Amino acid sequence: MSEPIRLLAGKRIVLGVTGSIAVYKAADLASKLTQTGARVDVVMTESAQRFVTPLTFQAVTGRPVYTDLWQGGSAGLPTHIAHVGLGEGADVLFIAPCSANTLAKLAQGLADDLLSVTALAARCPLILAPAMDGSMYEHPATQANVQTLLQRGAAVIEPVWGRFASGLEGRGRLPEVPALIGHLRHLLGMRWGALAGRRIVVTAGGTREAIDPVRYVGNHSSGKQGYAIAQAALDAGAQVTLISSAHLLAPVGVRFIQVESAADVLEAVLASIPQADALIMAAAVADFRPQQAADRKIKKSDDEGLTLTLGRTADVLLRVAEVRAASGWPRVVVGFAAESHDLLANAQAKLSTKRLDLLVANDVSAPDAGFAVDTNRVVLLRPAQAPEALPLLSKQAVAERIVDEVARLIRAADDA
Repeated sequence: MSEPIRLLAGKRIVLGVTGSIAVYKAADLASKLTQTGARVDVVMTESAQRFVTPLTFQAVTGRPVYTDLWQGGSAGLPTHIAHVGLGEGADVLFIAPCSANTLAKLAQGLADDLLSVTALAARCPLILAPAMDGSMYEHPATQANVQTLLQRGAAVIEPVWGRFASGLEGRGRLPEVPALIGHLRHLLGMRWGALAGRRIVVTAGGTREAIDPVRYVGNHSSGKQGYAIAQAALDAGAQVTLISSAHLLAPVGVRFIQVESAADVLEAVLASIPQADALIMAAAVADFRPQQAADRKIKKSDDEGLTLTLGRTADVLLRVAEVRAASGWPRVVVGFAAESHDLLANAQAKLSTKRLDLLVANDVSAPDAGFAVDTNRVVLLRPAQAPEALPLLSKQAVAERIVDEVARLIRAADDA
């Protein structure tokens, strides 16, 4: 998580930390959020300090840690209004872990420490990540407090099932840090994003065309670029459907559809594009498949090879173009061209024949751009415009650039 995240860069996050063995995750969360470019101000309750010292959080954020209601404020604030400065200046108040006691305080409007007073003074979004023993979380009083806070507009990240320090198991563990940041991005994207309320369909990964129950014809696509696009669309506030054969961790907030073959991709895409604002076809869909897949594993012979007869798979983008011509959906279609030679000529031909609004082309023979790596060097092609070559970028940065262009195309469609 060393690369800044545009959605969080420069944002001021007040991270509330309460008494829980999960405080060790909060220290990592503070560190990772700081690495994204956010300014993290940590407020610790007295109980939280029993587990981890304030110095730990100060070391990972590079900022003062607040522990006392009467502690001096930042930016020259008088001591008696430190809580006002923390709450009023924050873009989000994120309490993780949030104990049963703090949930009860917030639900009842109690204000007897710096964190609870800050929560009452804050006008920013409130995100809570409860963590406690499973029986405590399932208790009717705790559940009533959660419902009260939800009704008031707080967002609650549900705890996960697992083993507790007590040795018992249940639902009450704080999610891992990547999941916490994923939830934060999803919630803030919906609030601030340029694509809030829009529906985006993204495909990712290479397909697998069965030879027999064991073997398949495939390609080297890892799905990383498509997953980065799905995350960038979530950061922009979109409702995202991700269709993929890749076995990567799906971004928090997507509607995920697992596929294997080109036929699966076609079926999932056609089912997902009605009323969709955009389709971004980042998947490397196979052009050919074995005409006959064996029902049983093909056994090798010492004196014989294996001959496969390949047939064409359905052309997903051409089928999408037909549906779009008849229904108007999706409103924007983005394709990808992974080429090993004649990049621009092949890409221009695909842009035209598939009737695309935008085509993203890249040379997969380059060692630092293409399959499996974390960087990419792409060319953006649009109808009746000169190609735009982007420099070598992280796949996250490429994804943000593509999503920006999709947002522009959707706005243009709105105005048409």
